[in-house]
Amino acid sequence: MRQPLLRLRQFGLTRQLSTIGIGMLLASLVACSGLREEPGTDPNRWPQLTNPLANEQAVEEEVNRLLERMTVEQKVGQLIQPELRNITPEQIRQYHIGSLLNGGGSYPNGDKYASVDDWLALADSFYLASMDERDGGIAIPIIWGTDAVHGHNNVVGATLFPHNIGLGAANNPELIRKINEITALEVAVTGMDWNFSPTVAVARDDRWGRTYEAYAESPELVKAYAGEAVNGLQGQVGTESFFGPGRLIATAKHFVGDGGTQDGVDRADARMSEEKLRDIHSPGYFSAIEAGVQTVMASFNSWNGVMLHGHEYLLTDVLKERMGFDGLVVGDWNGHEFVDGCTRDSCAQAFNAGVDIFMAPDNWQALYANTLAQVNSGEISQARLDDAVRRILRVKLRAGMFEKGLPSERPYAGQSELLGAPEHRAVARQAVRESLVLLKNNGGLLPLDRHSRVLVAGDGAHDIGKQSGGWSVTWQGTGNTNDDFPGGTSIYQGIAEIVTAAGGQVELQEDGHYQERPDVAIVVFGEDPYAEMQGDVSHLNYTSDTDLALLQRLQNQGIPVVSVFITGRPLWVNAELNVSDAFVVAWLPGSEGAGVADVLFRDDQGAVNHDFKGQLSFSWPANAVQSPLNDGQDDYQPLFEYGYGLTYADRDHNLPILPEESGISATDGTEVLDIFRDRPLAPWELVIADGSRRHLPVTGSGASVPGVTVQSIDRYVQEDSRRLQWSGDDLARVSLQATQRTDLEPYLAERAALQFDLRVDTPPSAEIVVGMACGQDCGAELDLTDALSRAPVGEWQTHSVDLQCLSDGGTELALVLVPFYLASAGAMELDLHHVRIVPDAATQQPCE
Repeated sequence: MRQPLLRLRQFGLTRQLSTIGIGMLLASLVACSGLREEPGTDPNRWPQLTNPLANEQAVEEEVNRLLERMTVEQKVGQLIQPELRNITPEQIRQYHIGSLLNGGGSYPNGDKYASVDDWLALADSFYLASMDERDGGIAIPIIWGTDAVHGHNNVVGATLFPHNIGLGAANNPELIRKINEITALEVAVTGMDWNFSPTVAVARDDRWGRTYEAYAESPELVKAYAGEAVNGLQGQVGTESFFGPGRLIATAKHFVGDGGTQDGVDRADARMSEEKLRDIHSPGYFSAIEAGVQTVMASFNSWNGVMLHGHEYLLTDVLKERMGFDGLVVGDWNGHEFVDGCTRDSCAQAFNAGVDIFMAPDNWQALYANTLAQVNSGEISQARLDDAVRRILRVKLRAGMFEKGLPSERPYAGQSELLGAPEHRAVARQAVRESLVLLKNNGGLLPLDRHSRVLVAGDGAHDIGKQSGGWSVTWQGTGNTNDDFPGGTSIYQGIAEIVTAAGGQVELQEDGHYQERPDVAIVVFGEDPYAEMQGDVSHLNYTSDTDLALLQRLQNQGIPVVSVFITGRPLWVNAELNVSDAFVVAWLPGSEGAGVADVLFRDDQGAVNHDFKGQLSFSWPANAVQSPLNDGQDDYQPLFEYGYGLTYADRDHNLPILPEESGISATDGTEVLDIFRDRPLAPWELVIADGSRRHLPVTGSGASVPGVTVQSIDRYVQEDSRRLQWSGDDLARVSLQATQRTDLEPYLAERAALQFDLRVDTPPSAEIVVGMACGQDCGAELDLTDALSRAPVGEWQTHSVDLQCLSDGGTELALVLVPFYLASAGAMELDLHHVRIVPDAATQQPCE
């Protein structure tokens, strides 16, 4: 392939540089690991479970009657699950679609603030289309699935509960049931039928971006919770509550081993024995199945090299036959495409392995056509087709879908007052109180006198979005303001309510620069929101110079400091612990931040108001590279062990000064430095700007300024890339930048290059440059126009720019603020994926 030429510029200086052009690479998270264990051959190693719904004669007879009347086309339609944004009611009628979903951040008409009536109107239109018999088919009601993973979190105004990691610390199975009852009720208000919850993963490596979706590192606690979560959502089998008014179809996910992948990489390989897979990662499914869970979601990960979506032994031999699960198995978001020999629009292998419903958000029409052809050719047998459809019909019949009628006419539908109802928020507030874990309370600083003068500081103090984490109104939990959580309370608001009512004083200053010296400072800080693979990290070091400096400044002024840490996983925070008198882990408490103040402050009479009940359901690391770290493993030496948690009775427990060596080796430029991998990685953020110097951080799935628009798109996995659209109306720039400098100098000695993947959808109409900057008159640019003009439209290419050339062009590599930007005044459309600094990748061709 001819290699295009790029021109390097430094304020008018033009130079030459080559790129590496490559086609799209197959995404693969299954690393070569030498010899693999046999993938499993004896399902008798697994338990036989008691299915409380087995052999329901009336249900099975009705299933048989329906099956006999269905055409092959209608049966295949039941297997396909498109996403809300990519399906119309007419298409549901035409293809006999059996289910649909709304992904995180997907709303009726694209409106984040859609009303309850908007949700119901859409649900009615989908339902009516599925019941239309004008083409001679039979009426089979569609079911709508949603990820209500900590309350009805996709709908503005709903009650948001603490994420599962906090609920695990509460150690209260009865509370889990109550939370899921409320979640089901609030979902029912909007007319949906199916919840992709509970997550019953056992997270064993806290670097995993979904750690907060797991209750614990302990299979015993997950098992105790899973069945109760199912009972809360579906109702208890054998009682009137089972699929009664306000109940939903539940989903145990993700089967199986998602919390045990190598190095905590989301969707990667779980390399372990079958015994470990069974005994550590499966107990949540045992209790869920025995509680009557009706659906199980297949996992993105593989087990010893075989993708779960194509794992017949685990999906069919173990789950369905040995364990007696007679509900349906649904795939995850295009998860079938990663099975060997499959694509997004064709995968008989996954279906034959045991996936009953393809979650096919976008290419669903091609998948439908190919699946139908595979049935007609015999690649998919009639028996396997009927088995899948039988399971789907069985679930719909058990859930009463054939009798429920229009979503808007069902019990609780349209009762918007139930969204965020006071009694629901009270349960969420209780859950916050019980989830808090006290790691340090030197000198018995807590509980505080509510008559005090209190400074509240930190960027998490008055930010409901930050305290709620991912899966909160949007998929990543980003792009929100406090106005997106009406009825909710920030942690600051809860403190202010208690203190001011008692006659005390509260001052909110995010940066800690107070007007009047306080008696005590409460500093709220921690992780910003993320979800799924975009939360994966390479180590457990919490890095924020701003937060640490704030704590140090207050300590140096002699002000007692209470740290409230917002986090989706245990992190190494020894430096922050050392400059805090008290340290509370709040996890991701959700919309009811007032629950924090309930515990931090005494009551009006000076007695303990609410004591700490939370205990760590994950071991806390002694250094930043101590992962995996799990109770019972060899050489188990955590900083705080599993089950740790102080109470107010532990007044004599004082934590000594902790070592502050993280264990992380300083970068020597020999490892890849990811700048954008699925998302901007800290400390960088994605920023767009126009010619009038308006700058807008891109905190959600999309953003726009005059001249350029950014929108999240899928390349390999959900929203792992960004579509960049220049209008040509104005000079505009898209950059990855930070407020702190990054030293890239060590990479120079390692012959490193800046690499980034681009796909040209519409070629540039004018000059476009790529650059790196270190401040005013400090940086270099490279002309990409020729390369992108000659790039094949619709194909990904990896572009590579030697750091040496950028250094020669004027970039001070030790002082980099903007490691990557694209700028143009022309019109074009590009897709961007994975920006990184790669050692030993320089072409060493002349820069001129």
